Amino acid sequence: MWESESDSAARHKYGDGILTSNKHSVKTQGFLQRGNSWYVATDIPSDFLVQIGEANFHLHKYPLISRSGKMSRIIYESREPDVNKIVMNDIPGGFEAFELAAKFCYGIAVDLTAGNISGLRCSAEYLEMTEDLEEGNLIFKTEAFLSYVVLSSWRDSIVVLKSCEKLSPWSENLQIVRRCSESIAWKACANPKGIRWSYTGRTSSKISSSRWNSSSNNNDMMKDATSPSRNQLVPPDWWFEDVSILRIDHFVRVITAIKVKGMRFELIGAAIMHYATKWLQGLVSETTITFDETSNYGIGNSHSSSSSGSGSNWIKGGGGGLHMVVSGGTRDETSTLQAKEQRMIIESLISIIPPQKDTVSCTFLLRLLRMAIMLKVAPALVTELEKRVGMQFEQATLTDLLIPCYNKGETMMYDVDLVLRLLEHFLVQEQTESSSPKRQSISENHLGSNLNAKARVARLVDSYLTEVSRDRNLSLTKFQVLAEALPESARTCDDGLYRAIDSYLKAHPTLSEHERKRLCRVMDCQKLSIDACMHAAQNERLPLRVVVQVLFAEQVKISTALSNPSLKDVETFTQPMVTNRKTLLEATPQSFQEGWTSAKKDVNTLKFELENVKAKYLELQNDMENLQKQFDKMLKQKQSSAWSSGWKKLSKLTKMTNVQNHDHDISPRSNNLASVEQNRKSTRRWRNSIS
Repeated sequence: MWESESDSAARHKYGDGILTSNKHSVKTQGFLQRGNSWYVATDIPSDFLVQIGEANFHLHKYPLISRSGKMSRIIYESREPDVNKIVMNDIPGGFEAFELAAKFCYGIAVDLTAGNISGLRCSAEYLEMTEDLEEGNLIFKTEAFLSYVVLSSWRDSIVVLKSCEKLSPWSENLQIVRRCSESIAWKACANPKGIRWSYTGRTSSKISSSRWNSSSNNNDMMKDATSPSRNQLVPPDWWFEDVSILRIDHFVRVITAIKVKGMRFELIGAAIMHYATKWLQGLVSETTITFDETSNYGIGNSHSSSSSGSGSNWIKGGGGGLHMVVSGGTRDETSTLQAKEQRMIIESLISIIPPQKDTVSCTFLLRLLRMAIMLKVAPALVTELEKRVGMQFEQATLTDLLIPCYNKGETMMYDVDLVLRLLEHFLVQEQTESSSPKRQSISENHLGSNLNAKARVARLVDSYLTEVSRDRNLSLTKFQVLAEALPESARTCDDGLYRAIDSYLKAHPTLSEHERKRLCRVMDCQKLSIDACMHAAQNERLPLRVVVQVLFAEQVKISTALSNPSLKDVETFTQPMVTNRKTLLEATPQSFQEGWTSAKKDVNTLKFELENVKAKYLELQNDMENLQKQFDKMLKQKQSSAWSSGWKKLSKLTKMTNVQNHDHDISPRSNNLASVEQNRKSTRRWRNSIS
């Protein structure tokens, strides 16, 4: 990407990497290759054979022992009197590095580059080519080239670190990996002022693609016409693409060094997401890891694994994914090794994510969690990842939460227990933050954000319950536990919860009356909107007691609204319902929204019919009141007429009786007594009839 102004001077000082030996005893013009054998172009016949794998080097003893302590020790300390052959299959760098070291021993010029310096440095250490044997030996010269040329260049540091993937553990022991990682970290964190840039713009993946302004021997990387000038701002993510070509263990070393340098955690998180998107194929495609049998091994794209000794190599596929080719292995063995490497990448990425909140997106964390569960990553790291998701759980989406259940013992479609754990981590995190001294000092602002976060999580959980409730293997207990995990203050409206309950009742028609009542207890009927109440009043799947509670709650709302004299208060009373209803519909799956729309049409029809019934009821009530008044009036008139006539007759008879008694006292007559007695009997009979 960039090259400091001292790079050219360093290259000029070391002769552009041309390495020669001042002393040699066998005059030669070079090596000749015939098949897998190398011969020295000289008149003196070779007396020593070095075999490295299938490569054979026909050399001379004296040039080797004069500069290699290992060769000298093997030849002189051998029990055989005349050693003429040695096998060195364990030399770092293979036969390519040994060829360069042998040329150096013969005094042939060797061209040092970023691609061969690490292998040559490790092979020189293996061959013990120290200063004790000759001044300016191979170890000294390769070390100087590394320190003064490679580490001062961004491009060379990346190339050398990439080449160290095949040189473990020699490159680690010689501190090549550490020094290159620190060099890359220093340049990534450096101020871009004073650096000659050659930036070609952005690729189709929106990631910066760059080229280095290299020395004169790299004509294919000249400055592009679209490159920004020195004064133009450089994007902060310019180093993402270059660092992402490294193997995971070297990438971890670079990111760790960048953390020490103090780079912003947002940039570190973005670099981690870019690396994961490039090497974890299932992270983007959301599919299981597959093996590409058509991939071929390429030297330029190799991503060899130091932990695998079965001849396995990583190559980058056309889609940016990570594929493995294992020579001589079956498909099952390949898939197993590929899953092992993918698991190692996930575990390494989890361990280097900065601890700050919002370092990476919640979607990235959930997709990484899905792959971690699928590939059976270490439980401790999975728990750590779950806690990270809980820190920013309000940013999750319904699609991210629909993680399949990979546990063979479970029959459910989705991992409901995982979502419950994530929700618990979120609540613990919210409780911890609300009780911290910093949060209490500015409690008003954070209280509002806290409630908003809980409200978003409540809508997310309700949408998740609506989706997973269609699974017939979902138990009532798990549904109830997840629905009741949030506090009551998190939900201002229970329409989403009612929607989930109704969906669960549709998918589980065999629930008993007791189970349906138990399911509906998670819902507060007083928090339902008008539309939800009307739908619930006609819902035959709900228990009768719940329907009565819904109607009573709706009646209380209407009475409260009508009793309020201010129209503004009525508007404020109904406004939250409308807002919550719109928000809930936005978070509802499309299939359920269509069913909800048809249900609303039925509810409107029932409303119209209910109004007609109410009008007819009022008319009948008025008619009944009129009839009742007429009946009472007629009954009152009839009673008053009968009593008045009876009392008149009774008073007349009483007067007559008094006159007759008076006449009897004056002149008692038997015939008059008989008539009076007869009149008394008749009077008694009449009174009895009146009573």
